[in-house]
Amino acid sequence: MALIVQKFGGTSVGSIERIEQVAEKVQKFRENGDDIVVVVSAMSGETNRLIGLAKQISEQPVPRELDVMVSTGEQVTIALLAMALIKRGVPAVSYTGNQVRILTDSSFTKARILQIDDQRLRADLKAGRVVVVAGFQGVDEHGNITTLGRGGSDTTGVALAAALKADECQIYTDVDGVYTTDPRVVPKAQRLDKITFEEMLEMASLGSKVLQIRSVEFAGKYNVPLRVLHSFQEGPGTLITTDEEESMEQPIISGIAFNRDEAKLTIRGVPDNPGVAFKILGPISAANIEVDMIVQNIAHDNTTDFTFTVHRNDYLSAMRVLENTAREIGAREVIGDTDIAKVSIVGVGMRSHAGVASRMFEALAKEGINIQMISTSEIKVSVVIEEKYLELAVRALHTAFELDAPARQGE
Repeated sequence: MALIVQKFGGTSVGSIERIEQVAEKVQKFRENGDDIVVVVSAMSGETNRLIGLAKQISEQPVPRELDVMVSTGEQVTIALLAMALIKRGVPAVSYTGNQVRILTDSSFTKARILQIDDQRLRADLKAGRVVVVAGFQGVDEHGNITTLGRGGSDTTGVALAAALKADECQIYTDVDGVYTTDPRVVPKAQRLDKITFEEMLEMASLGSKVLQIRSVEFAGKYNVPLRVLHSFQEGPGTLITTDEEESMEQPIISGIAFNRDEAKLTIRGVPDNPGVAFKILGPISAANIEVDMIVQNIAHDNTTDFTFTVHRNDYLSAMRVLENTAREIGAREVIGDTDIAKVSIVGVGMRSHAGVASRMFEALAKEGINIQMISTSEIKVSVVIEEKYLELAVRALHTAFELDAPARQGE
C-alpha cells in the first residue's frame, strides 16, 4: 500500500463530466489499497474570470482582497470532487488551504509555503478517507488567505507530498509525460521514461511548460519522486527523480528546450573601466527586469560592447533604462533585437562526454544557422539565434543527438 498525492489542473476539472472522470480514477487507486490525497486547481478559466471581475472594480485590486476572491475557485472544485467520490461510496473530505493549515508568508498573490500541519490529513487517511485539498492557496500567521502565484497548485501538491513523506507525487496534466522536445515542433519527439530533477529544472526554466519551476525546485529539495501523467489516458508517464542511473544506452542529451520570448540589447562603445558591468546592469535590476544571457567584448580602442537578453515583455522598459545609462556613462550607441530565440540542449550525460558543444555548433552550421550568443553550464548549452530559424534548429539538434523516435514498421 502506497501513499500517493495526486494533483489535477484546471483542464482536468474543467467540467462536471471531467470531475466525474477524476473521481473514477481516484476510486481505482483507492480500491488498490493506496492512501490518496488529491490536490485540485480551479476549473479552467475560473481564476481568470474572477480576476476579470476584480478589475472591473479596480484596475489594480488590493492584493489581499484579490487573494480572498481568487481562492474561491478551488473551494468549488474540492467540494464537487468530494461529492463525486462520496457518491461512488468512497469516503472523502475536502479542505481549503486554511483548514489544512498550509502556513505561508504574507506575500499576497505570490506567497511561499513555510510549514504544513499534516495532523488532520493523517487522521483522515488513517480513517480510510480520501483527502481533497485546494491547491494554490494557504494562510499567513495573521489568518489572511494567501495564494501561491503561477504554478501554485503544483507547488501545493509537492509540498503536501513532502510533508506526508508520500511515495510519489503524481501531476496529472494534458500531456502524457515529458518529451525530448515539443512534439508540435518535432513530430519524432519521444516521451522520456525518466528524467532527473536537475534536467527537469533546466527544461522548465528554458521554456518547457510541462511543470512550473517552483514545484520542481521543491521536489528536488525534499526528494519527492514526481510523475507526470495524462489526466484521461492510461500510461506510465515520466518519472522525475534524483536517480542518475548509469546506462550504456543513456543518451548524452535528454531534451531540447527553446524559448521564443527573448529580446537582445547591446550597448556599444562603453569606456572599459572597473565596475562597468554593474553600471549597466544595476539600473536594469533596479527596474525589476531579469537578465538572462550576457556577453562582453573588449575592443582594441579600450571600449567594450556589452550584450544581454531579457524577456520580450521587458524589452521596451529595458531599452529606456539602457538609453539613460548610455548617456550617463558616455557609451556610443544602444541597439536592440526582438527577432531572436534561445535554443538549449540539456542532459546530465554532458558531465561524462566531451565535445557536446562542438557537436551542437556543427549541427547548426550545417543548416546555415548563425549563433549570436552562447551560454553553458554543467548540464546545459544554450545559444541565441534568429527566431526564423528556431524550428529548423530544434529539428536539426534533435536528429544530431539521436533523439528522434525510431521509425515504425510501414512508415
